[in-house]
Amino acid sequence: MVIIMVPNIIYYLKHKNDVEFTYQNKAILIVEQIGRYGCFILMIFNIPYTYFNFWFNNALIVYLSVNGGLCLVYLTIWIIYWNKNNKFKALSLSILPSFIFIFSGIILANIPLIVFALLFAVSHVFISYKISLSKNIFNHH
Repeated sequence: MVIIMVPNIIYYLKHKNDVEFTYQNKAILIVEQIGRYGCFILMIFNIPYTYFNFWFNNALIVYLSVNGGLCLVYLTIWIIYWNKNNKFKALSLSILPSFIFIFSGIILANIPLIVFALLFAVSHVFISYKISLSKNIFNHH
């Protein structure tokens, strides 16, 4: 969780006063935050009776390998596209953490995590898409 949070915190601190990064649909923003914090809590803490643990042999290795690879790709995109705004960056940086949360929920058989991950994924990708449109980054290559 820390790996994918660090660049977001740094970016937020550098751009927190940028009006162009705001999105106004309160319902979607609330759903995104519910999904985000639900994922964070369930990825950090194992709440009894909400998960069934790894459900196949060597699942821990798969879990660490896949999530480690996704985090590496995520950080690489942040580094390469740090000062750029384009379609690839906008969608990648919203889809990759969504995959991490969904994959983690599936491999842990954690139904609440899957639900929160789906709420987060749909709303986060939608918000990123809408912000990207408002900045016209879909029209630039």
